[in-house]
Amino acid sequence: MPEELIPIYIMGKRYDVPPGLTIMKATEYAGYRLIRGAGCRGGFCGACATVYRTAGDYRLKVALACQTVAEPEMYIAQIPFFPAERPAYKLDELEPTFETLVKLYPELLRCLSCGTCTKACPQDLDVKDYMAEAMRGNIAAVADKSFDCIMCGLCAARCPAEEVQYNIAILCRRLYGKYLAPEAKHLSERVAEIKTGEFDEPMREIKSLSEEELRQRYNERDIEPA
Repeated sequence: MPEELIPIYIMGKRYDVPPGLTIMKATEYAGYRLIRGAGCRGGFCGACATVYRTAGDYRLKVALACQTVAEPEMYIAQIPFFPAERPAYKLDELEPTFETLVKLYPELLRCLSCGTCTKACPQDLDVKDYMAEAMRGNIAAVADKSFDCIMCGLCAARCPAEEVQYNIAILCRRLYGKYLAPEAKHLSERVAEIKTGEFDEPMREIKSLSEEELRQRYNERDIEPA
């Protein structure tokens, strides 16, 4: 017996789809061709941010379409890009200070510590916590606690103070990486070796290989143990 279809609503129009599909797969089953609203399909890129409401529930909910199973009578709208505030800046001209954060993102000081951002995060990050660190000027802590952010924008979409948590977080990660992170000695040494041309000849050799030879070289390479 054929599996009974369930009704969902995409951008206000009803479609009947098989149960058990993710929102993304249900949308494609309904005939939509996803171009902007699809990326890795594994919950890592943040391209398929979605707002939805379920039957009998007045609350708006947010999720990634590739990770959330469609439910009967679900009303769905995708927001693959959220038009959040993002000032232009040159990293070389900034200092890793609280004053820099507030100058670029004065709305940081509007945070209500309500936790809506944390509830909205599909990565289960404690966004409220790293925003508290930002308000303390602890850039290293923000960089660490927001490391798994996928920049989907759902925290900003739900924030009653209209902050842009994910953009503040990536600024902190950039400041940390340029100014505060300990220098990796082995990386500096390798960059110096590249600049002196130590790898020029090996690169010329690799470029001269055929595709078959490249595949063989790749398959026979030394692999570090996990």
